[in-house]
This record gives sequence, structure tokens and C-alpha cells, in this order.
Amino acid sequence: MAQIIAEVSRTFNEFLLLPNRTRTDCSPATVDLRTPLSRHRVGERAAIELHAPFTSAIMQAVSSPELAIALARNGGLSFLHHNQPIEDQAAAVRQVKHFKAGFVTSDTNVRPEDTLGHLLGVMRRTGHSTAAVTHDGTATGRLLGLVTSRDFHPQRHDLAGSVAGRMTPVADLPHAPADTTLSEANARLWDERLDCLPLLDARGHLQHLVFRSDYSDNKRFPHQLVDPAKRLCVGAGINTHDYRERVPALLEAGVDALCFDSSDGYSDWQAEALAWVKENHPDVPTGGGNVVDGEAFAFLAEAGADFVKVGVGGGSICITRDQKGIGRGQASAVLDVAAARDAFLERTGEYVPICSDGGLVHDYHVALALAMGADFVMMGRYFARFDQAPGAKVPTREGFVKEYWGEGSNRARNWQRYGQGGQEMVFEEGVDGYVPYAGDLNEGLAVTTAKLRTTMVSCGSTTLPVFRSTARLTLVSDQSFEESHANVILRDTPATLA
Repeated sequence: MAQIIAEVSRTFNEFLLLPNRTRTDCSPATVDLRTPLSRHRVGERAAIELHAPFTSAIMQAVSSPELAIALARNGGLSFLHHNQPIEDQAAAVRQVKHFKAGFVTSDTNVRPEDTLGHLLGVMRRTGHSTAAVTHDGTATGRLLGLVTSRDFHPQRHDLAGSVAGRMTPVADLPHAPADTTLSEANARLWDERLDCLPLLDARGHLQHLVFRSDYSDNKRFPHQLVDPAKRLCVGAGINTHDYRERVPALLEAGVDALCFDSSDGYSDWQAEALAWVKENHPDVPTGGGNVVDGEAFAFLAEAGADFVKVGVGGGSICITRDQKGIGRGQASAVLDVAAARDAFLERTGEYVPICSDGGLVHDYHVALALAMGADFVMMGRYFARFDQAPGAKVPTREGFVKEYWGEGSNRARNWQRYGQGGQEMVFEEGVDGYVPYAGDLNEGLAVTTAKLRTTMVSCGSTTLPVFRSTARLTLVSDQSFEESHANVILRDTPATLA
């Protein structure tokens, strides 16, 4: 007969945190939200360490390059979806990596003989207003000059004229050697009142551009997640079908982390794919999932997963449980997998982080997931609400909403993610709908982060490892759940805090 798991399948709504003693040195300002993304040995640091415990879901409706840029600037990481041609996903990775952050590889390049009309088209395509003029029109050609949108006007200048006639020649441009540090470059930008400083090698070939605007960005976003070259970090989803072709292309584009995207990661196909990636590309952190119990976690950890995603059927857009009767309450799943993660650490000396994916309806659920053992969370509905998400912003009588659709919906038809047989979706495992519009990601995530920091302070913790090891949780009855909410007639005010 079937095995019956006696434990009740529980959700985050069924738990509350108990306050711990808050010391005088424990305040929101002293909370450190850094957390490891990838496998590492005890006493060593992970290859990638998130500065905030947030990742965005591997979904068409969520992880656009624009959202990936915004999230990385806030210390988190996006995983660009794989339900698209390999070259398109690689181009999306490049878009994030080329975003202006510190040393910039120029993506707006022309030759001196190119026309101003051609230059205008290049600027419109890249969205950048400064172009490098090189002898061969490449990002690493011999620099001949710079031309910006202030150097010509489409209505005042003949677009058939050459770039050479409007550019500032390199002889008149302040520039610096390629080994200049970012601090030295920023000092020159301010001391000499420059907007842009090209860095050239000994042959005069362009290596990077440094912009004064990036200095302000770095001050505004002090916890940006960047690689050693000061470029924003970005992840990408992959599947078990074309990974041999997709992974090399993503790595060539500069991706920082990969994650196998599957509704059920407890499979030989994923284990074989993980083994291939770790054998052929051992340096790129690669996650696996999704799982809901310790047995499945151990399976993927042994297969080489650098982190494991937890959750089946708990997403707001997901109907896998309705369609297939498979899944587990997210709280129970995280607690079980966290215990297996700790047992794996005790047995091997290696720490494999876990990600709570799904079941996060309220901001405080993030704190509960982290207290129960998750190292970071992955969210779809949460990020789909913001300006930077790809879904259209739609007006309604009640206000604006944003489009949001699941990867298992007929709109996405992501057959690679769901094992239904063949290269098509036989039935839906997700729906197509809307979520309330929430404005700018930077502002929304700041509120969620503030709530997390103050929750940790109430629990006497200033780091996530301490939070996990000292948190106390209590089950919630129906009556105490009702007691948690305001029980008065609310005054109608122009603005109410979320």
C-alpha cells in the first residue's frame, strides 16, 4: 500500500515567530542580510554571496533584463527564463552584463566613416547616448574619438554626414591606462569635471569606459551584487533538454549562475544534466530543483547541485496541485529540506544552500521561510507587480494591474519545465491573470527589506545564520490567525502603508 506521511502539510500562514531578547547593539542598521548562493565547505566563503536574500522566478512574466538589473542593484539575483531561443537568452544576459556599473565594455560603437543616421540607429537600439568611435567599429578597436547625443541633433545636422565630423578626437579626450583602478578613475571624473573616461591599452585600443553617472549609482545602491569586473550579476534558467548547447552560450555571454528549472527536480534526467554541467563547467554555480523533502534534496546534492530550490505547487500562479495532486505545504517542505541540508553538511563538510520557491503571500512569509532554514527566497508574483517586470500595465476601475502568467499556462506553454510527454503542453499547470500594480521595484523591495530587518531585530538577530539558529516558531490556530488582523473600521486615507 502507499506510504502515508503522518505529518500535516503546513503553510507559512500556520506559523508565527516569537520575539527573542533584543540587545542594545541589535538594530535594523546593524542587520547583515548577506547569504550564500552556492555550495561551499565549512569555513570557506561561497563563490557567490547574495547581499540580500532575494531571487526572481524563472518566468517570462518576471525576470526581464530590466528587472534583473534593478534586483542586482539591490543585492539580489534574477534568473532569466529559458523558454526562448538560446541566442535570445544569451542576448538578455549580455544586456545585464553591459549595464553601466563601474568598468563598462562599450556596446555603442561606430567607425569614423559611418553616417550620423547609422549612429542614431545604434544609440536608439542600445539606449545609450555615448558612442565610442574606433577604427573597426568594435568595443576593443583603436579609439579615435567619442561622440554623444549632445554632439549632433537629428533635425539640425545632415544624417548623411560622417561621424568623424561631429566626434571629439581622442587627442582632445582625457583618457587613462587600462590598469587604472575604479577609485582612480572616479577621482579623475570629478576632479576634471568629466562625464566619461576611456581606458586604453598600450596600443591605444579601448578597454573600458567609466562614467560619472555610475559613481552616483554606486552611492545610491551600496549593496549592488557585482562580479570581479564590477558588472552586475545575473543568473539564467536552463532545462534538461538542450543544456549541452544552452550552457556554453550563456557562459560566453557572461552569466554568473545557472539553475535547472523543473516542476519536479527529483529525476534522473536532472541528475544526469547536473553531472554534465559540473564535469564540463565546474566553476559556474548551478542549482537544481524543485523538491519538497529531504530525500530529494540529498539526491540532487549528491548529483552536484550547488543550491536546491524547494517548493511544488505553492506558487500563486500554479495549479499543479489541482491538476496532478502533487505537492506539499511550503512550510513543511522547507523545514524538511533544511534538516536534510544540515545532515548533509554534517556528513560531508559541505554546505548546500536552499531556496524557498513559492508560498510567499505576505512580506512576513519571507522572514518565516528564512527562519525555517531557507538561505534565500525566489518570488514570482511579488516581482511581477513592479514597473521593471515584462507584463503590461493595464488600467481597471479599481486601479492599475500588471499581467502575470504561469510557465505552465497556455500563454507560456513551457513544455520543458513540465514532464507531460512530448514537446508540447497537454494540460495547463498554471494560469494567466493579473496582479495589483506596485510601482518601482527599488521602492517596493526597500519596504520588504525594512520589514525583514525589523523582524530579525525583534528576534534578537543581526545575521541570517543567527536568525535561523535561534528563531522560535509557534503554530497558529484559526482564532489566533483572526486575532492577527486589524479589527476596526479603517479610516479612508490618501495613502496607506502596505
